Amino acid sequence: MLPEHHDALHLLGVIAYQTGDFPLAVELIGRAIELNPANAAARSNRGLALQGLKRLDEALDSYDQAIALKPDYAEAYSNRGNVLKDLKRLDEALDSYDRALRLKPDYAEVHNNRGFALQDLERLDEALDSYDRAIELKPDYAEAFSNRGNALKGLLRLDEALDSYDRAIALNPDDPEAHYSLGLALQEAGRLNEALDSYNRALRLDPEYVEAHCNRGLALKGLKRLDEAMDSYQRALELRPDFADGRLNLSLCRLLMGDYARGWEGFEWRWQSERIGRQLGKKRSFTQQLWLGAESLNGKTILLHSDQGLGDALQFCRYARLASDLGARVILEVPGPLAALLRNLAGVAQLVERGAALPEFDYHCPLLSLPLAFRTDVNTIPSPDGYISSDPGRVAAWRVKLGESTRLRVGLAWSGSARHQNDRNRSIALDDIVERLPRQFQYVILQTEVRDADAATLAAHADIAHFGEQLHDFTDTAALCELVDVVVSVDTSVAHLAGAMGRPAWILLPFIPDWRWLLDREDSVWYSSARLFRQEQAGDWAGVIDRIRAELLRQERALLSAHGRY
Repeated sequence: MLPEHHDALHLLGVIAYQTGDFPLAVELIGRAIELNPANAAARSNRGLALQGLKRLDEALDSYDQAIALKPDYAEAYSNRGNVLKDLKRLDEALDSYDRALRLKPDYAEVHNNRGFALQDLERLDEALDSYDRAIELKPDYAEAFSNRGNALKGLLRLDEALDSYDRAIALNPDDPEAHYSLGLALQEAGRLNEALDSYNRALRLDPEYVEAHCNRGLALKGLKRLDEAMDSYQRALELRPDFADGRLNLSLCRLLMGDYARGWEGFEWRWQSERIGRQLGKKRSFTQQLWLGAESLNGKTILLHSDQGLGDALQFCRYARLASDLGARVILEVPGPLAALLRNLAGVAQLVERGAALPEFDYHCPLLSLPLAFRTDVNTIPSPDGYISSDPGRVAAWRVKLGESTRLRVGLAWSGSARHQNDRNRSIALDDIVERLPRQFQYVILQTEVRDADAATLAAHADIAHFGEQLHDFTDTAALCELVDVVVSVDTSVAHLAGAMGRPAWILLPFIPDWRWLLDREDSVWYSSARLFRQEQAGDWAGVIDRIRAELLRQERALLSAHGRY
């Protein structure tokens, strides 16, 4: 038997790596290194094989060994950057890429991977520059065009992103990732049928592409093809049963369709969802046990804590009374703007503003897990007639500010937080509303935030009452809700506030609304005082506002009479 030759072993290891046999590659290249410890290339290639096995710390050590043997080894610095990126040590990854580029400035792949790290750091303009440099060096670099599209999409430059994805696909039509990314951008642009086509192309190329199945489901949901959407989510979960986004999307679809029994259970996957996690932040960690309805609360103290937005806290704080009825002492933790409003909420023994020190408690439950804990269905929702009261002193003060009026007084909220993941679908331009509503009424703005695009419209309508920063917290907003005849709001915290107060709330909903509004009904199971005005076609707010206008005119006499002003 001939003695082993390190070059041959190294070559065989590289071939094993290229064919995807990473364990064999590690073994063969390791034997080559034993025979020739000074082979820097072998140590770098062993790092690649270890990286393929997700043994990232060992891979990093192997790249460091290669660089120690050959300090001008640009490829090893590049590979080292890749493993640091996989380890989420992004600043160190950038340093490694920069070292590679100092040694080899025309290294297109490093410019591309550097852009990827910058994108993970949300330094999107810099990432775009890196992708552009990669493409300048390598004009047929399909992957860089696709990554460039991702950066442009993150910068909300959707038309340019779509063009970049098209370029990537023209260069490499068989790349499922590029078709998938194009689908995401088309979906964000509201071009759902085209997005669906892109996901289908990605899945023809890679039938086991879990994320493509899941986002295909979202596109189908947006087209109101809900049974097909659920099939798509189910397929994703067959391929990856622990796929949190798939579990969550399936649960949201079930909740939208009124299947609360299975919907609430799946909704607990929100804590593992990468998509929702960016909005929620980290799951709260307590030494006390999570309560989901199994243990007796009699004589115990439970912390109910807000886990999503202001509107969610307003909607689900109603469960405090139910927990109190089970014999619990209830501590309610909410964001600062809601603290004064909810301090006297029925069932709450102690209210804590988020960020303040918490008292002792035995159990805890996030507010949005309470429907699961109480096994809520559409027929057992607590307190739909209202459970929040305004402060009489604030109402009196705001009555003076508003003055008397013999006209119909309409409260308006046309947009929510721009950071909300569904803001593009739920918010409306102020100009689109005021131009279609009756001029003879008095309009009162119920939101504090006015976007730049709406400021000019507001300035041009001096008759619209806008108090801005004078609305210090939700006790002020609640007082205004008490003093208007009807609240007209998109799906934001103001709509929840009016509904929770039992005030007339006319809520404008997109074609596919958030799950809590269910489908194809004008009433709300959560707020008996609410009326739902839905888009009949995706994006058609004009039709919704015209129906609001007609209803305001029709009910003018009745609404004024209810307040003794007719």
